[in-house]
Amino acid sequence: MRVHLVKRQTLDDFSNRNARSKTSLDDWIEKLKLADWEGPADIKRTYNSADLLGGNSNRVIFDIAGNNYRMICKYFFGAKQVHLFVCWLGTHAEYDKICNRGEQYTINLY
Repeated sequence: MRVHLVKRQTLDDFSNRNARSKTSLDDWIEKLKLADWEGPADIKRTYNSADLLGGNSNRVIFDIAGNNYRMICKYFFGAKQVHLFVCWLGTHAEYDKICNRGEQYTINLY
């Protein structure tokens, strides 16, 4: 199924504030446009460095720009398309702080 990215503006805003992330985020988006997902395993096939979170969270962590940035997304497989919601995007150091607080399963800033 095709993937519908919810809140693309979030990525554009982030890349405007963090210019070094722009090329990598653009590449990530281009890959997403070609994605055809039927289940969570397909996310890993598209982005082999992605980490699927457990606990029925329906969340995935994407490494951006050689792991300099991290993005937490929530996914929902609907009848006709996959919805991918950007929940959080930041530096790897900021992500580590979220993990230390155990927020990676619940954070939703966007």
